Amino acid sequence: MFKSFFQPEAAKRVAMAAGQVVPDSSRCVQCGICSYNCPIGIDVRRHAWENEPVSNSRCLTCGECVARCPRGVLRFERTNLFGDGGK
Repeated sequence: MFKSFFQPEAAKRVAMAAGQVVPDSSRCVQCGICSYNCPIGIDVRRHAWENEPVSNSRCLTCGECVARCPRGVLRFERTNLFGDGGK
């Protein structure tokens, strides 16, 4: 009974752990809201400007930058963080 209650939350954590934040720089206006809302201070705006994924090892993939972007510039994309040896 309780197992099904916690299952969606566990699936969410797995998905976030296997992903990274990816920008679409053509839509970014460099407002800085993403960086301002990052709880650990990653300069997400710079990543958006340079059109490169946030590959900072400190990134929590909490989704604050993605959720707060007013133009929808940022998205989560699944990655294989550990290669084939991670399974």
